[in-house]
Amino acid sequence: MACDVDRLTRQIVEFRNQRNWAQFHNPKDLALGLSIEAAELNELFLWKKPEEADPARVREELADILIFALMLLEKYGLDLEKIVLEKLAANEEKYPADKARNSAAKYTDL
Repeated sequence: MACDVDRLTRQIVEFRNQRNWAQFHNPKDLALGLSIEAAELNELFLWKKPEEADPARVREELADILIFALMLLEKYGLDLEKIVLEKLAANEEKYPADKARNSAAKYTDL
């Protein structure tokens, strides 16, 4: 599952710039858009068994979520790989495998 995140982000920015939408893409509105798209993804599963969600709609909403997330990364000049690896390292400390395996408990309860 290789993906050139920088190239993808450039394509998103080009799409945005061709429409002069940067003026609407401040961090607050990008975060709100991301949250709204995540809610739309959740709605696809509401009152259904997980396998009943329409895979095509899941793809569509997930793409919207990822686009908003990449625009936020670009807005703040963040490096996707770096911030994900930092978060994984922090979670490794909170949730050591020997304590967290097979447990859904919060780290404070391990």
